[in-house]
Amino acid sequence: MTSPAQAGGCPVQHGVVPLSGPRFHTDPHALYHEMRRDHGAVVAVELPGGVPAWLVIGYREMHQVTNSPELFPRDVSLWNQWGNIPEDWPLLPMVGQPMPSIYFTAGAEHRRHVAMVEPALEAVDPFELRRVTENLADRLIDAFCGRGTADLVAEFSEPLPVLALAWLMGIPDEEGPHLAWTMKTLADGGADAQAAHMQFGQAMGQLVARKRAEPGDDVVSRMLAYPEPFTDEEYMLDLMAVVAAGQLPTSDWIGNSVRLMLTDDRFAAALGGGRRSVGQAMNEVLWEDTPTQILAGRWAARDTRLGDKVIRAGDMLLLGLAAANADPHVRQQVSDAAVYTGNSAHFAFSHGEYRCPFPAQHIAEIIARTGIEVLLDRLPDIDLAVPAQNLVRRPSPFLRGMTSLPVVFSPVRAVGGFQ
Repeated sequence: MTSPAQAGGCPVQHGVVPLSGPRFHTDPHALYHEMRRDHGAVVAVELPGGVPAWLVIGYREMHQVTNSPELFPRDVSLWNQWGNIPEDWPLLPMVGQPMPSIYFTAGAEHRRHVAMVEPALEAVDPFELRRVTENLADRLIDAFCGRGTADLVAEFSEPLPVLALAWLMGIPDEEGPHLAWTMKTLADGGADAQAAHMQFGQAMGQLVARKRAEPGDDVVSRMLAYPEPFTDEEYMLDLMAVVAAGQLPTSDWIGNSVRLMLTDDRFAAALGGGRRSVGQAMNEVLWEDTPTQILAGRWAARDTRLGDKVIRAGDMLLLGLAAANADPHVRQQVSDAAVYTGNSAHFAFSHGEYRCPFPAQHIAEIIARTGIEVLLDRLPDIDLAVPAQNLVRRPSPFLRGMTSLPVVFSPVRAVGGFQ
């Protein structure tokens, strides 16, 4: 039987790197170093199921791809592998299919969606979002602060962003936990990914219908009030993109930042209320432990060269955001101290026309930073309950977060976060 790798498109030959395996979870930077040494800045890889792609791991090459939307559009309809992709391929929700969404359109159509979505996000009051996030964080901490133990992933970093996003979107609180499960399940790319993707779409479709009937002061209602016409399917798909991009990466940003602060002596002051260190840890995570490690994707509009590789029309390129951040060609030009104290030239939010919209980046930062600050204020002696090397990473080469973050602390009284 001919595999997709043999059927044309990306030349997966001897030396191809399988884009799976435990090293993505245990030591990805060592793996990226080996890729760069053995294959250069653009690496032929194979996804589960024998699906070929190119992984871009060079900082300069990443700029070239993300700054060339005409040559490397985010247009999945161009993919030269569609004839080899089964309908139940688990990574299909991550890679996408041709659909009228802000995430899967290109050119003028993409800009039309951005013009509707960005103002709706930009209208969010940052002070009100911080107040709501503080109250949500207090409420979550109240549920476990008297025990002296907690799993900060399941009990804090996962529910906090989805509850904050639910408030932004006008979604009832009680729908938040299931929404978080569906997004995590589809992102992990396992057997339930397709079913989770369907449930996610249904939930967003129902939300559009509710807000048409009863608009309010929320992101969805502002999107629906945009003067240019969009279909209900377009609204649903754009909401799926906004909520998915806002929830899991923000959750992992919180978890990865807290893990860093609990395992690195440089951040000891933060545990005693050093707020400046919180921002430093969050920025360091965006460089060294970014929640979105690999982003799918771009598709070559024509035959071209990238680095020392020949890219054929329709080939899929995966953006190795974490690997590009660690490219020695850029890192040797600036000290780590300068990088971590405010340099934001990382690719954590991608780059170029298809980057994460700036209002969305600001919303994610408010949620993450507020949550971490409240956590450290409430539980100043928090510490890991297990050795750092025992922490388990999410089973995905695309996203880098922890499956759990067990901690211990001195029990404290609840403060009564708002209901």
